[in-house]
Amino acid sequence: MEQDDVERPPESRRGSGGPTRREYVKYGSSVLCGGLLAGCAGENGSQSVPAGTPSETTTARDDSYSVTLEPAETVEFDHVPENVYTGLPNTADMAVAAGHGDAIISIYYPEYHGTILNHFYDRLDGVSLTWERLTDSWNLGKEGFYELDSDVHLTDPAYASTLEQLDEADVAEISDEIGPWFGNYYSDKRRDPPQSWADEYRYYSLWEIFERVAQVFRAGSRADALRDVHESMRSTIESNLPPTEERPTVALTFEGKEDTFWVYRLNANGFLTAHTRPLDATDAFADVTFEGAQTQVDYEAMLEADPDVILVLFTMSSSYSISDVREALESSPVGSEIAAVKNDRVYAQGARYQGPIMNLFQLEMTAKQVYPEVFGEWPGYVDGEPYPEIPESEQLFDRQRVADIVNGAI
Repeated sequence: MEQDDVERPPESRRGSGGPTRREYVKYGSSVLCGGLLAGCAGENGSQSVPAGTPSETTTARDDSYSVTLEPAETVEFDHVPENVYTGLPNTADMAVAAGHGDAIISIYYPEYHGTILNHFYDRLDGVSLTWERLTDSWNLGKEGFYELDSDVHLTDPAYASTLEQLDEADVAEISDEIGPWFGNYYSDKRRDPPQSWADEYRYYSLWEIFERVAQVFRAGSRADALRDVHESMRSTIESNLPPTEERPTVALTFEGKEDTFWVYRLNANGFLTAHTRPLDATDAFADVTFEGAQTQVDYEAMLEADPDVILVLFTMSSSYSISDVREALESSPVGSEIAAVKNDRVYAQGARYQGPIMNLFQLEMTAKQVYPEVFGEWPGYVDGEPYPEIPESEQLFDRQRVADIVNGAI
């Protein structure tokens, strides 16, 4: 994925002597711990570790409020952010779910991730993301952050310090001069953060992170209401799972080049699998040793694993095609022998970096793809189209209820 070129601001933008963003968005001195600032989550079953009780308080003297999320710790705000930097799509989805999608001014690879998000939002009245107006947030460099001039950066400060065009001093300066960082990235797989952040790092579930992001926007009631929808659906799914021995084998993949797939752990800890782990299906590659978070396999290895279901990530975007994946498998003497291919059970998926709205849809989608006999047949996905229409009687959550919550009718 290529990042767009970002126009650099005039050199006089820095050190002009005028008021800085810090005068409007304040944060605790603990954010500067160690001179670093940089910026996502085990779900149910991963035993996430909360970092104290989140706060969303207003003092008697002014209208400031504070919100706590490790590793940024406690961040204090004087007003609800109006210009918001988001990186990966999970944080953009959180801002949208909190009712502040219009405040987003950046996202990584806007067309790619904006398309995926809108393919879900198209099924919610009054919810959308105008990605065409957004700056690509990937590797902006310090000058690019000054150009955006964001009230808050919904990115983990520990992660931001690892970006190619930023160093630790840049991350600290951005937080001090422009706006604070607020995010938790390494909960994605519950992996180790940079060493300098290790002692103070905590892991959260997707919904715990969203709860805190919603508080940044003074939208805690929206987060509570959406979490109720999620917990109701999860309860329905978990109470209706078939016996373990009757569950299919599933491969969670991304298409590689020259008849290969990248394969991911289906039931790993972290928020990347928040839509697959609750289904507790059998990972077709559970016994395969991975050198990292994923491994590459060819069609022969896929046939050896012989999954009943193949889930193909990112094929609901503007850049990849589920029909192309199926055609390649079906035209291969080896690929065509895989059980999932023979039984027409190769399915499109969205993205693993998911916020609350994406998680609701992707959990429903994957439940139908894996257990159609229990949760209803998945109608299939057509390249370039929105999330498919599902009859109201077969929906696992109420679309109108979610749209109402996002739009403030809680």
